[in-house]
Amino acid sequence: MEWNHLKTEDTLEDIKKESFERFVLIFKHSTRCSISSMALDRLQRAWNAQEVENVKPYYLDLVSYRAISNKIAEEFDVSHESPQLLLIDKGNCVYHTSHMGISYNSLKREITS
Repeated sequence: MEWNHLKTEDTLEDIKKESFERFVLIFKHSTRCSISSMALDRLQRAWNAQEVENVKPYYLDLVSYRAISNKIAEEFDVSHESPQLLLIDKGNCVYHTSHMGISYNSLKREITS
């Protein structure tokens, strides 16, 4: 799985624009949390690029970039959680989940429905 790193608010604006061409995934990860590490590992191990070729994944280290995490919550009208997965389509968050709810199969269902 090849992550695109989300480190600036400008990138967040780019994500919104990109989401009109394909789904965009944002994974908010706390580098200090074992649950977040487990959710990240499960997602990465299950990821099949051929099955989700219409999804561009972004990774946010929310410990280093907390202000961007807050901006995501504001822009997409979701409560901040960690770990958290958001699926963006046409500029809007169409699916989000956190903690043990994060799964590749659930994500795949969302993009194919």
